[in-house]
Amino acid sequence: MHPAIARSLAAFPAGCNGEFDLPADMATVIARGEGCRLWTVEGRELLDFSMGWGSTLPGHARPEIVAAVSEAVTRGANFSYVTEASLAVAEEIIRVSPACEQLRFCASGTESTMYCLRLARAFTGRPKILKFEGAYHGAHDTGVASLFPTAPPDYPHSTPSSAGVDAHGQNNILIAPFNDAATVAELIRQHQHELAGVIVEPLQRCLPPSPGFLESLRTACTDVGALLIFDEVVTGFRLAYGGAQELYGVVPDLVAYGKALGGGLPIGVYGGRRDVMQWVVEKRMTTAPEAYVWTASTLGGNPISTAAASAALAIYRGEGVYEQLHELGEYLRAGVGQVLRDLGVEGQVLGDGPLASVAFTLRQATDYRSSRHDRPDLARQLMLNLFTRGVFLNPMGTKLYLSLAHTAADCDEFCNRMTDALAAALETSSPDRREPVAGTVGS
Repeated sequence: MHPAIARSLAAFPAGCNGEFDLPADMATVIARGEGCRLWTVEGRELLDFSMGWGSTLPGHARPEIVAAVSEAVTRGANFSYVTEASLAVAEEIIRVSPACEQLRFCASGTESTMYCLRLARAFTGRPKILKFEGAYHGAHDTGVASLFPTAPPDYPHSTPSSAGVDAHGQNNILIAPFNDAATVAELIRQHQHELAGVIVEPLQRCLPPSPGFLESLRTACTDVGALLIFDEVVTGFRLAYGGAQELYGVVPDLVAYGKALGGGLPIGVYGGRRDVMQWVVEKRMTTAPEAYVWTASTLGGNPISTAAASAALAIYRGEGVYEQLHELGEYLRAGVGQVLRDLGVEGQVLGDGPLASVAFTLRQATDYRSSRHDRPDLARQLMLNLFTRGVFLNPMGTKLYLSLAHTAADCDEFCNRMTDALAAALETSSPDRREPVAGTVGS
């Protein structure tokens, strides 16, 4: 075992910073990255389909990002105040995001969704938030509610998906099925007098919205005075330059950004309607404390991250960028689908834009329950086998991220390795180990 790997296993729980809890004999430490490739301390080259959980959409060590950061750091790393770099990025987001009349920076997607939820509760004076089963909105208590329940309760009851969360707070979280407009509308109607907002990943994990679903959320929220919140941490600047708002044509009241916006550096943004965003103005602390929402971020909008964001946005504005990303995503999903068919494996390939995932089920995958693996042991073994075959990805298998550095040849290489990895997984996986789909719609 390389000394750095031994040190990592000693320093970090499971030898990682979260979710990449590989078996100890597979643990590694990354030395560097370039394009869509990584190299470990052992000198092993890996084809990257995690891309920093989607944060490095331009590719690792993209020259424009490197140059922007290198130049910015010479002028100071952080002032916790507005800089020319943060102002320029803010103005560009406001220009391109229909939801954003005003915004503020923070340092992560988790923070950005957390502040959106706080604003919604304060602005409406109501306590409850509706979120969708299987959706992830960051590491805070609401963000992980009903994230991956193995025995989902009746809607709208939530499960914490983590020990240590505020048990009382779970009572203010309503859970609904993604893409089920009728059920969602009924839940919103039943809880309209206590519902502050609905938060949604417009593309939930890799599940596209059904035609009319996001429009139905917009209408239902408007009808009861609740705020519609788009979590565009994943979809922002990835599905289109204007994100999911542009691609799907629905405008929320509040929106959260992160990941690809920073071009690989840490960043978060929350913004929305001017009348809602005015609740964060600090003078209200003394003049109208009942209408003041506390928000602050030491590293939010720091000149290094916003310099990287400005460079990333310039890249994304390049000619043909989103055509390239969508074509590559379609190419990868088609290739993965062919691998399943060649090996006779029941499954579906999900995704939109430069995103893909596999659901080992023949059910029509429209929400969390219908997209769950019938063979979770096969899914896990596939991820581990891919890792040993030189593909870097999240072994939990939530999604594959493409970047502007990937090519069709990289996708072909992935599919070739997947063929070998899946064939090996089939040899050790029992077809009888199926996970039941539990839960029904309740009151």
